[in-house]
Amino acid sequence: MLPIDLSGKRALVAGVADDGGFGFAVAKAFAEAGASVCVATWPPALNIFLNLLERGKMDESRKLRDGSLLTFERIYPLDAIYDSLEDAPDDVRSSKRYKDVGDFSIGGLAQRIAADFGDQSLDIVFHSLANGPEVKKPLLEVSRAGYLAASSASAYSLVSMVQRLAPLMRPGGSVCSLTYMASERAIPGYGGGMSSAKAALESDTRVLSFEAGRKYGLRVNTISAGPFASRAASAIGIIDKMVKYCAANAPLAEELTATEVGNTAAFLSSALASGITGSTVYVDKGYHAMGMAVTMPPGVEPLGA
Repeated sequence: MLPIDLSGKRALVAGVADDGGFGFAVAKAFAEAGASVCVATWPPALNIFLNLLERGKMDESRKLRDGSLLTFERIYPLDAIYDSLEDAPDDVRSSKRYKDVGDFSIGGLAQRIAADFGDQSLDIVFHSLANGPEVKKPLLEVSRAGYLAASSASAYSLVSMVQRLAPLMRPGGSVCSLTYMASERAIPGYGGGMSSAKAALESDTRVLSFEAGRKYGLRVNTISAGPFASRAASAIGIIDKMVKYCAANAPLAEELTATEVGNTAAFLSSALASGITGSTVYVDKGYHAMGMAVTMPPGVEPLGA
């Protein structure tokens, strides 16, 4: 037996606010493999997330194979569009959902982890962060501000996290993120500059794999996941159509599960993947391999129609 073993490892998953998305599935897979798991949550969603945990509303989804519940070593506030607290405008820092959480910047996250666990206390960083405020707009209608906001939240946030968290990571550690095939192919309806942000994320993954590999001994990869109807993905507006289209046209004609992405993240973060870095790993039932549509489910119009 060749197990995925993350025993004795500490993982940080940035971008967990509920139990319905890839970030939660990744955190759960890390825990199943034996890692201790910290998560970082967007401040406006933090209290809701904490209340769901405290009231047991996520107990069923938190169940691990041995019957225990997934627990988080720490839950940190994080708004990854800010490198330091000083970068956040006064109205954000003083707003109801931000003012009592402390330093919610990426730099603040790094400082809290160092204070809680010391230097070289992290082994795994998983970036599950993406936001495009104009995602429903086609590229021809996207504003400069919307385009740059998508790139800032979805791509540069990874660069900033590696800059600040890599010094806290042990050699041999893993950094991984989530991308999407819109980085390389046109996906009608996936707008707001998000396709450009994902392309930048994949390019940065390759460059960071070299720089962080040589400087810190870290591996950097990204997972290109197929469409999945999470709560966050509902912002796209066509996610159900995307899921059905890909399931109908992929080599494995079935819908992707979050668990499949989580298991891949656990593998990439383990010693079994010690030779893999700078890679985009597809977890999409093989849809990326297709060059022509096969069929559409009854009653579903083609994307872009």
